Amino acid sequence: MTGRATVIFACVQNAGRSQMAAALFNALADPAKARAISAGTQPAERVHPEVATAMKDARIDLGGAKPKLLTRELAGLGSLLITMGCGDACPVVPGLRRDDWPLEDPKGKSAERVRQIRDEIRERVLALIAAEGWT
Repeated sequence: MTGRATVIFACVQNAGRSQMAAALFNALADPAKARAISAGTQPAERVHPEVATAMKDARIDLGGAKPKLLTRELAGLGSLLITMGCGDACPVVPGLRRDDWPLEDPKGKSAERVRQIRDEIRERVLALIAAEGWT
């Protein structure tokens, strides 16, 4: 390990909210201080197309992103787990800080609504980065 903090963003399908959060975090945080990964409790086959489009509009390409399973082992790699709608299905890892961001699932929403959700996630990510000194 390099001493960097690892933030894990988790939602149910790892095809929307958590993908956006991790990508925005990695674009905005100092990579020498922190990085983000994302996962889901029931991963989808692919990132939701409406999410990929909204992120492309923000100049972030999710084309290579693949939903993956949130396991206890993966969660154990993190220093902070931020959940977004996976509730009790998200693993509890002793010693791992945890927060929940109650965000609407963007799946099947209009392009405008997905952009609003993306922007809300961006604001939360910026606040987290500032609060932790990861700039």
